Amino acid sequence: MAGTIGRLTAPLGASALARYGAREEMSDSTSKVRPVLAEMRINGLGVIDEATLELDPGFTVVTGETGAGKTMVVTGLHLLGGGRAEASRVRTGADKAVVEGRFQAPAGSPAAKVAEEVGGEADEDGSLIAIRTVGADGRSRAHVGGRSVPVGVLSELAEQLIAVHGQNDQLRLMRPTEQRGVLDRFAGDDVSSPLRAYQAVREEWLRVSAELKERTERSRELAREADLLRHGLTEIDAVAPKLGEDAELHDEARRLADADQLREAAQGAQFAVSGSLEGDPDNPGALGLISEAARKLSASEDPKLREMEPRLVEAATLLADVGAEISGYLDHLEADPGRLESVLQRQADLKALTRKYAADVDGVIAWAEDARTRLGGLDTSEEALTGLAARRDELAAELATLAGQVTAARVEAALELGKAVTEELDGLAMPHASVELAVRPRHAEAGDAQALSVGRSILHAGTSGVDDVELRLISHPGAPALPVHKGASGGELSRVMLALEVVLSHSDPVPTLVFDEVDAGVGGRAAVEVGRRLARLARSHQVIVVTHLPQVAAFADRHLVVDKSADGTFTRSAVRRLDETQRVVELARMLAGMDSTDTGRAHAEELLAAAKADKSAAPVVRRKKKKA
Repeated sequence: MAGTIGRLTAPLGASALARYGAREEMSDSTSKVRPVLAEMRINGLGVIDEATLELDPGFTVVTGETGAGKTMVVTGLHLLGGGRAEASRVRTGADKAVVEGRFQAPAGSPAAKVAEEVGGEADEDGSLIAIRTVGADGRSRAHVGGRSVPVGVLSELAEQLIAVHGQNDQLRLMRPTEQRGVLDRFAGDDVSSPLRAYQAVREEWLRVSAELKERTERSRELAREADLLRHGLTEIDAVAPKLGEDAELHDEARRLADADQLREAAQGAQFAVSGSLEGDPDNPGALGLISEAARKLSASEDPKLREMEPRLVEAATLLADVGAEISGYLDHLEADPGRLESVLQRQADLKALTRKYAADVDGVIAWAEDARTRLGGLDTSEEALTGLAARRDELAAELATLAGQVTAARVEAALELGKAVTEELDGLAMPHASVELAVRPRHAEAGDAQALSVGRSILHAGTSGVDDVELRLISHPGAPALPVHKGASGGELSRVMLALEVVLSHSDPVPTLVFDEVDAGVGGRAAVEVGRRLARLARSHQVIVVTHLPQVAAFADRHLVVDKSADGTFTRSAVRRLDETQRVVELARMLAGMDSTDTGRAHAEELLAAAKADKSAAPVVRRKKKKA
């Protein structure tokens, strides 16, 4: 099964933004982009004592001198997204760090549903407040919509609202498994649908294969176990115990063994109640005495005495009933040595079972039911093994078909993704470079328990299919295709990753994208193109970028700066929003520290003007939905 490569082979007629967009058509204005993250407050995090970031639609840039605390802004976003909390992030001298985010989550939106499931409530204006607190002792707490929630809820919320891309993401994307995940994400349901079916069949295939292997390799051991189970069932079935039978036999045996004593007790009670059976007037019994008392009261002329008579009649009735029951008991109470012997023998048979299989008869019956179930899975006959082998082969054929469907979908998506990323590189000052995604079969090694025959190859059937995916860069025509981490310089790698993220962002429903210095190693014309791409991306998303490049910052719609101050004891940082004049000064500082010179400010003004002209002249990007 040969490797298949997705690569640019001819110029595209439309930009990747238009081809691979996932949102509705957007106008040239950023005003239609709703600010999902409207505000973020930070207290006691790193060098930041207290800061408020008021965020807007479109493109917001965060700059500042090295060490001022720009990365704390991204750290705060990570914490709001349920990221790992570390006590070392808490500001020195503070007892805790608090990050609070105000998100726009309209009723019925996925984010609002996440909050509703945990009892959180949005404000009247649709704002949803999320808070993450990290104590100096490392303990962490989370709140959503006014409710205390597990940190995992913040992760669920962030999946619907915000995605943070940083240099760590670039390193992660160097792994083949991550590159396959990127391709599958881009392909969408074209891959995920057959992959789900593949995974379901694979699970059954592995189960049947393991069962067949166990029965074959342990045939003797399983046969012995089956013999023991059959022997036990034979013994139990011969006795045929019934639920609760041991307790019933115990009671009956006691009655039979003590028949004489029981008869004597019952007869004495009957005599006391009913009197002499011969009707001796000197021994009337309790019933006779009560009846006599009732007659005397009924004959009395005193109304109070006559009122007592019905109660004595009632007592006489109760005693008559008791006497009748005792009489019936005596009629059935007979010494039966034969029955007693039978009961004792039955008890002995049951005790023989309880000594071997369980503590009581009910446990013996449960053991027998379990043994029958286990015996059904221990069939090592030739017929049973043949049936399992046939089922395994049937599942393997079905699995190979589904694996081929997944591979075919990945190959098609790899071609599209390679073209889209290559076109983005053309706009990022890498006009001669191209990107390809190789979809290669993952061959099984000797003894692989998950080896699957697909076509003429024996491949490893992993949870994600039978494919490996590798992102490759061809730096110029005629150059070899090398894995991107080997074939790209630091600046080229940043641009490749940014191009990939730009393409993927339009197939991602997350509305807020955060980029943390993904432009590292980039400068000059390439930096301008990075800024242009991010500004174009901000037409459909809220984009927040932490950068050190003035060329990128010039394209932003809003500019925030992190300032650092020190009083000799503590170093503090704060975040402020820049107006146009302040922005010129900040860009001049970023231009090699030229904020104090007229030349530097003039250069900054020129950079801003060029970026504004570029954005206003850029064509309207209309994106169509990617096919499901």
